[in-house]
Amino acid sequence: MRSSDTEFVGGPLDGRVLPIALTPFNNVPKVYRVPVPAHGDEPARTLVYVRAKEYDAKGRSRWRYEYRAPDSD
Repeated sequence: MRSSDTEFVGGPLDGRVLPIALTPFNNVPKVYRVPVPAHGDEPARTLVYVRAKEYDAKGRSRWRYEYRAPDSD
């Protein structure tokens, strides 16, 4: 299975570059969910990152994930 090193922006994974498995069309998934297990008094939760396009200095595009904050109820 092919993967692509993808940058994460915002949230707990800010600044990390992780290998993400590609879809059959050789893109990273539109939404990437990271399950976080319960720890101590913290309940289990899911971090949500959304795919966004980024351009380098030469105008080439690549994908990165941006953190989507949970909705406050």
